[in-house]
Amino acid sequence: MDLHRRVALVTGAGKRLGRALATGLGALGMRVVVHHHGSAEGARETATAIVRAGGEARVLHADLTRVESIGPLVADVVKEWGTLDVLVNAAAIMLRTPFAEVSPAEWDTILALNLRAPFFLSQAAAPHLAKARGAIVNIADLAAFETWPSYVPHALSKGAVVHMTRALARVLAPHVRVNAVAPGTVLLPEGWTGEDAERIRSTTPLARNGTPEDVVQAMRYLLEADYVTGETLIVDGGRHVRI
Repeated sequence: MDLHRRVALVTGAGKRLGRALATGLGALGMRVVVHHHGSAEGARETATAIVRAGGEARVLHADLTRVESIGPLVADVVKEWGTLDVLVNAAAIMLRTPFAEVSPAEWDTILALNLRAPFFLSQAAAPHLAKARGAIVNIADLAAFETWPSYVPHALSKGAVVHMTRALARVLAPHVRVNAVAPGTVLLPEGWTGEDAERIRSTTPLARNGTPEDVVQAMRYLLEADYVTGETLIVDGGRHVRI
């Protein structure tokens, strides 16, 4: 898949990993729609970074926890540039929720953004992606493959994203490829300390923590690899193979 001048929608692109993914696509000469909900200033900074990297950018706002906002978001992308070639489902929330303390409201918030939103975004985007013979990349998480006692709803949502990736790859073939990246520690969760970072580094087989660029490279591979679909590429320095 030649990505130059193609149109991509990256959700949650106003900060952190979403910003890195969107900027990485801009560096390939793509036209990138920077989606945000509560990070308007960050989204504008991402758009500036995309232009500096050699791409084009537009900023669009939508609350993806409201299903009725999803169709109009996709329609606005197509109205802006006439097509949609790539969807990167990066918007997510990671809440610390010890099992005994999980509330129904927290459960609904996590599942609405982490799972329901990428499903219905994929549904809305599918006709346009099929016409363009495009691709979807979902951002999962190492938590999909491990048990994290303080993040059970988050892990459940990301495990479901992995299954959704496989299911949609079959449903949308042969015209749309669907893959995922499952990052490990490429950015520390908010509130983590240097001691937390060192603990993760010391128990990672490759003896380092990752960077957003590691995920950008994986995303680029999955977009350009025309014979790969239904795959989740784990980018975690080998943490998932620990004994």
